[in-house]
Amino acid sequence: MKFLTCPVNALLLLFIPGLAFSANAPEYTRLDLTNSTVGYIALGIFALAYTLVIFEEQLHLRKSKPVLMAAGIIWVMIAIVYQRNGFDHAAEEALRHNFLEFTELFFFLLVAMTYINAMIERRVFDALRGWLVEKGFSYRALFWLLGILAFFISPIADNLTTALIMCTVALTVAKKEPKFVALSCVAIVVGANAGGAFSPFGDITTLMVWQKGLVDLSEFLVLFIPSAVNYLIPAAIMHFFIPTGSPEKVEGHVVIMKPGGTAIIILFLLTIATAVCYHNFLHLPPVIGMMTGLAYLKLFGYYLQRRKLNGKLDEDLFSDNIDSLGFDEKNTTGFNVFNAIARAEWDTLFFFYGVIMAVGGLGFIGYLGLASEAMYGQLGPTTANVIVGILSAIVDNIPVMFAVLTMQPEMSHGQWLLVTLTAGVGGSLLSIGSAAGVALMGQARGIYTFAYHLRWMPAIALGYAASIYAHLWINASHF
Repeated sequence: MKFLTCPVNALLLLFIPGLAFSANAPEYTRLDLTNSTVGYIALGIFALAYTLVIFEEQLHLRKSKPVLMAAGIIWVMIAIVYQRNGFDHAAEEALRHNFLEFTELFFFLLVAMTYINAMIERRVFDALRGWLVEKGFSYRALFWLLGILAFFISPIADNLTTALIMCTVALTVAKKEPKFVALSCVAIVVGANAGGAFSPFGDITTLMVWQKGLVDLSEFLVLFIPSAVNYLIPAAIMHFFIPTGSPEKVEGHVVIMKPGGTAIIILFLLTIATAVCYHNFLHLPPVIGMMTGLAYLKLFGYYLQRRKLNGKLDEDLFSDNIDSLGFDEKNTTGFNVFNAIARAEWDTLFFFYGVIMAVGGLGFIGYLGLASEAMYGQLGPTTANVIVGILSAIVDNIPVMFAVLTMQPEMSHGQWLLVTLTAGVGGSLLSIGSAAGVALMGQARGIYTFAYHLRWMPAIALGYAASIYAHLWINASHF
């Protein structure tokens, strides 16, 4: 009778006829809710939430909000159903498993974002942009330079930050040539996504695969040539449509990095090395190495603060007024690491939480098992992994990859490398398929659009297909 004291519980009783299981069943028995009303409601809630995510720009609704709500409702329904059938802690243990996976990725990404924000505050990327602008490259040379830099920077920095920096350069040097800017944006998106596919630090999906232990760090390098093919083919086609000549040289002072910028770059590389060593040699989660690396930045930030505040009262060093110490254009030396942490992409991190918990809930209900059988059992792993990449252009690659990792289909090592590649580069097929594309549509508004990117989809699709064949051929020994 205790169950009926909650109106929601009583209401759910109407939705779950036929789910009568013995109370003496094992504690870890999983109920098949795929054909129940609760399962259908969970699917509907997730579909609605993700529809709101897709129309984020039009609705001006942060993408984390609907998925956070969806995740909460889905797991509440699951918990109530399991309690009704005598499994009081089954949903709790499943939820903790999913939450632990998110927590490891959350702190890993938070440290990486903190370092990127610290480099932005130290004007590292502004200095790079200023150097590119001042050199006076031709349109075609600049087109290739921006794409290649996007390809090689994104494996270390995230593809979103990389794309925004390169797009800013294109807009700065070629305001009077919108065709060049639009073509460059397409190439930047493709290059940034392709570059992130052969590094565990280049994309959230590759990071998930690495932390799951399915692909070792050194094995990501075998995806370098397929990733390069994915970028080079569409870029080579677009090359012939780039305007000839050179943009007018932009006059202005050279941007100089703030003190400590180079040191922070070195510390970031050292942090990545620490995470790799912890994982490979000590068999510790990579996130422990990243958190140790955050201590490097904090200690260096302390040094910068002492340098800025030399001669002032010691208590000023630990002032709660963080705006007086960090991200201040007049502040050329002082630095506060907590400002860099505060400026992390919190909406993305919470979106990540919502997606992992919601997809994990659908998996616990049983839908991912059905999807795995339909895709990997009937179509075969190669076809299924190609479809995963295409889905990544429509739906964010994070839930798609997490669903695959949750399914854990039986397939060869080469197939795990293939799905890592396709999930990473598949988002380039459409401008809405990756964070880089969405961001550039806003930055180069009216110049780089969904329709313009769609015009080049055949060339991008050719690169996508060629990268898959390159992987199947070059890395045949992994299958």
